[in-house]
Amino acid sequence: MAEERTPQDQELQDAQARISHRISGFFLGLIGALSLVAAVAYVAMPGNGHTRMGAAVPTAQTVTVAMRDPGCHWFQQGQSFTKSMSVTGPVNLQNSDEAALKVAGASRVQKDPMGGQVSLAPGSYTITMVGQAPDDNTLHLQVG
Repeated sequence: MAEERTPQDQELQDAQARISHRISGFFLGLIGALSLVAAVAYVAMPGNGHTRMGAAVPTAQTVTVAMRDPGCHWFQQGQSFTKSMSVTGPVNLQNSDEAALKVAGASRVQKDPMGGQVSLAPGSYTITMVGQAPDDNTLHLQVG
């Protein structure tokens, strides 16, 4: 024989079902939110091999070739001038000389126009002025 339910029993059972659904919904939402927070934290963590948020990209430093007698052209570092220079990192060679420069590296020769700029990868470079006189300086740049 089946037991008959009273309307009060049915109301109690419906109320318990509603509470159970609310609790389940709350915990499923909480699990979803915590999963999202954990995923964001993992991606932002340095050294995880996937993404480096905020990783510093080295900025290219500018090396200036300036006009100055005697010798015609020099590397300018602040107030001092030199014929050879060694720098680290990516480099932009800024030509502030009176003519185009010939920038000879191990694999190619580039021209840096007057007032122009060329990017240089690591290597050794010899820099002369296009049409240079024999007594003008030959510059040597080492980019590491």
